[in-house]
Amino acid sequence: MTIFEVDLYVLLFILLAGLLSGFGKTTGLSVLGIFTVTMLSLIFPAKEAVGILLPILLMGDLIAVTYYRRTVVWKHLFSLVPWILVGIVIGYFVLLNIENEQLKILLGFLIIGLNLFQIIRDLFSSRMDQSLPNSIWFIGMIGILAGFATMIGNVAGAVMAVYLLSRRLPKNEFVGTGAWFFLFVNIIKIPFYIQLGMITSGSILINLMVIPAVLIGTFVGIKVLPLIPQQMFKSIILALGTIGAIKLIVQDTFYFILLASGVCLLAGLLVMLLRNRNANVQKNNQQNIEG
Repeated sequence: MTIFEVDLYVLLFILLAGLLSGFGKTTGLSVLGIFTVTMLSLIFPAKEAVGILLPILLMGDLIAVTYYRRTVVWKHLFSLVPWILVGIVIGYFVLLNIENEQLKILLGFLIIGLNLFQIIRDLFSSRMDQSLPNSIWFIGMIGILAGFATMIGNVAGAVMAVYLLSRRLPKNEFVGTGAWFFLFVNIIKIPFYIQLGMITSGSILINLMVIPAVLIGTFVGIKVLPLIPQQMFKSIILALGTIGAIKLIVQDTFYFILLASGVCLLAGLLVMLLRNRNANVQKNNQQNIEG
């Protein structure tokens, strides 16, 4: 498929994917990667969607590593590399032997699982970050899962967020280290995707049209993020990503509407829970200061 063969609404979806990808790369909001792959999988065959998204993400990676080039912590990446490569190879063989409809279902369940993990981390972040181990098995598990998730669907963001938060990195080092990780793995994936027919000359033409949207997204991410209520924004993106993932799995309209309504209700409850928790934390901190 080339840019001349897509409908206007499809082109708008692709441009939105570029905008959100650029925004996510310069803000560290990993949930955006999950949302964009879900969105593209609804309008393209699953493998084609993943292949179209990779160069878009790579554009954002290049901008992010340029902006955050002085804030990378290399030691946290070097320990992951062997395990990431194992996960990428496993993901390659899965893609080699899976059909588009099967991949849609696999992506749907993987995205729902990662979104649930993200919610659990938001609710219990302090306890999780303190309890996550530094042992080789933890690093190996994270590396293999991140490599597998990024290979089959470009959705390793939530996994890497857990790992980088467990290293207790400041915000800029968190984003900078993550940016270099994704640049590394996305470059490695290119020959695999070409061999699998997921990146073609037609998909590259589509990617070239998205460059302005990626640039705008990265600029907005750098300049406007402080003005956005981040927790509510994340909750909305998680809800939309989960609804999209359900659509990848459930074809029956009635059950999809039922499940999507449930997700919206749970998202609202999550926002309320997080607001109450943050208010209690601020109240306790204020009491400690006054005490």
